[in-house]
Amino acid sequence: MGGESIQTYIHTPVLLRQTLEYLSPEAENYKNGGFMIDSTLGEGGHSYAFLNKFPSLHIIGLDADAEIQKRARSRLAGFGERISFFNGWFTDFYTDYPSSLPKPDLILFDLGISVFHYECSGRGFSFRSDEPLDMRLNPLSGKTAADLVNKLRAEELADIFFNFADERYSRRIARAIEEHRRTSPFTSAKQLAECIYRAVPAGYRHGAIHPATKTFQALRIAVNKELERVAYVLDKAFTVLNPGGKMGVITFHSAEDRIVKNYFKSCSKTCVCPPEQSICTCSGKPRAAVLTRKPVVPDIREVSENSPSRSAKLRVLRKL
Repeated sequence: MGGESIQTYIHTPVLLRQTLEYLSPEAENYKNGGFMIDSTLGEGGHSYAFLNKFPSLHIIGLDADAEIQKRARSRLAGFGERISFFNGWFTDFYTDYPSSLPKPDLILFDLGISVFHYECSGRGFSFRSDEPLDMRLNPLSGKTAADLVNKLRAEELADIFFNFADERYSRRIARAIEEHRRTSPFTSAKQLAECIYRAVPAGYRHGAIHPATKTFQALRIAVNKELERVAYVLDKAFTVLNPGGKMGVITFHSAEDRIVKNYFKSCSKTCVCPPEQSICTCSGKPRAAVLTRKPVVPDIREVSENSPSRSAKLRVLRKL
């Protein structure tokens, strides 16, 4: 797909108004400019809005995909030295946090996948595409979706489809994949989508979503180890956050949201003694205050204007 077509697609950041409100820099931090980490920069939509609204704020944007980061660099060039970039996984960044950087006042994770990856990356994220079956956010390392569907046992594939996407026909689809690859290994997204379409019952083929939707979602999550990375990175990020600073996470999947909800809950607990212990001996204090009693979700208007936002949830905490 040529450069002109690529520029046609601009990712619309979800819950933008709410994110700006909940993660607005505190007055005491903003006097010094304020420092934010956009842990999932993408095309730079959230960072653009923050830099535009808070003229003294500085941001470093992280992204594992060098290609999409090029788009963000172009989009954010007008902000000059107020924006800097890190190309790599956020897990690596927070594990070895650069000593040259101050502790952040704000941290944002938007765990959604950009429209760029579905429409422009050429890596087979979409079941509608006739592209190589890759699905890696960082195309330079790790196993591809083709590696998984061609090499994993049917039982392992079924577990991925069910556990990561609640696919009701996970075993049926996995068996069809196993049968297909005996004579013709999968190389393209289109091949896989057609196999799934034929494998499911006729009634399922014409439901509200394409029958391959959940399987493709599950494969993407598995390929990029998305749930593992989220579970690992939250405490690493919280550790480097400035006292009084805020961390927000936007999720799009129930399993992601459960990980975030449970971590935030653990940070806000006063007692951290084992549950089987009847008397508190830790004299503990909560590490954080959860600012979103319930997850913030998009309103009807946003969902109608930007359908990918329909499953988005924002949770925010403040470090004590």
